[in-house]
Amino acid sequence: MDLSFENKRKARKGRVLIADPFSDDEYFGRSVVYLCEHNEEGSFGFVLNNYIDLKLEEVAKNFPKLNTKVSIGGPVRTENIYFIHTIGDAIPDSQLVEDGIYLGGDYDTLLQMIDEKKVSAKQVRFFLGYSGWKKEQLQTEIKEHAWIVGSVLNSGEIMDVSIDDLWTHYMRRQGKKYDILAKFPKDINVN
Repeated sequence: MDLSFENKRKARKGRVLIADPFSDDEYFGRSVVYLCEHNEEGSFGFVLNNYIDLKLEEVAKNFPKLNTKVSIGGPVRTENIYFIHTIGDAIPDSQLVEDGIYLGGDYDTLLQMIDEKKVSAKQVRFFLGYSGWKKEQLQTEIKEHAWIVGSVLNSGEIMDVSIDDLWTHYMRRQGKKYDILAKFPKDINVN
């Protein structure tokens, strides 16, 4: 059986990138990246499944308590906190990505809404840093089979931090051939 794959889907904002199952990349191996932008200038997004073992209030000064996970969104600007949400225009300066998911907005408004219990953990995701690609870099990586462009997901799936093995979950959703690839161990020398 041929286990190679060819990306038939085009990268675009609102889609996920699923790392090649055979990648031994130290940072992006078995990662799932949500693309927030993809155009002729470049691309950026957030790794959805690279959680850290710290609470938001430990990472950000004066952050109200919110029971959620924080992810390392990528290797770029890891000293900054970024967020996506489903709150929409209630947070000024938010930018619609797709399917009810918004990028950023007024941070102070978000903090106030969390403090006033107007926002739940299911409505917002936080990231330290982001993943970025310069002009044509992502397209080159896709052609080299570093990434599988995933099918469109709904906002609930993107915002869900409770899925234990997100990479396997999304790989299996791509079809039978990918379901087989999802079962490959990280280290092929381990049986």
